[in-house]
Amino acid sequence: MSTTTDTAANRAEFTVTGMTCGHCEGAITREVSGIPGVTDVEVSAQTGRLSVTAQGPVDAAAVLAAVDEAGYSATAA
Repeated sequence: MSTTTDTAANRAEFTVTGMTCGHCEGAITREVSGIPGVTDVEVSAQTGRLSVTAQGPVDAAAVLAAVDEAGYSATAA
C-alpha cells in the first residue's frame, strides 16, 4: 500500500527583501530550517523568493519571524 502526501498544501511562498548574496540565503535558510516541522527551504537572493515546505501546514507567522530574526523582511507571496 502506498500513500501520497499533498505537499502543495504544505508549501508556502514568500517574498524577501534585503537579500543580496549567498550569505543572505544561508542566514535565512538556517533560521527557517529551525522551525519545527519544516522539511525543505529554498531561497534565492536573485529572485527574492522563499519557498518553505513542512510536514503539515506552514506556520507563516513563524516563517516571517524567522526571516526577521535573520535580519530581513518578508511578506507572504
